[in-house]
Amino acid sequence: MLRLEIPGRGTLELEHLVLDFTGTLSLDGSLLPGVKERLEALARHLKIHILTADTFGTAREACRGLPAEVHLLRQSLGAPEKEEFIRRLGVDRVAAVGNGVNDTLMVREAALGIMILGPEGAAVQAVQAADVLVRDILDGLDLLLHPKRLIATLRG
Repeated sequence: MLRLEIPGRGTLELEHLVLDFTGTLSLDGSLLPGVKERLEALARHLKIHILTADTFGTAREACRGLPAEVHLLRQSLGAPEKEEFIRRLGVDRVAAVGNGVNDTLMVREAALGIMILGPEGAAVQAVQAADVLVRDILDGLDLLLHPKRLIATLRG
């Protein structure tokens, strides 16, 4: 568990990290450098889930060896499916990370929503739904690895 006391916002007790794959953890179907090491460190505190429509058909192979469960979406439009996934986990215990339109609902619903402005860009609707916007996935994961950075950003 990752417990964050955020002045003006209250306490977050996070148990799950839900991540989009395409455009968030990967570029053109390949895992971005530095992601594996950060996920390994975060797995000591959080259960990690990777959700994907698997646009490039590479997600399972790219995520092999990661301390995460990979969930392939059943629907081509994954926004409602992603939202339902975090609801089943308990939204108050979830940090969600994404970059696209199909991540908007899960990022808005999660206790903590982080939007990545990565090499594919970020959808404006999703950015507006997030609690935090960072320039890339490494910065996003580092916020969770170094929670005082996150507290400084979110405090009232």
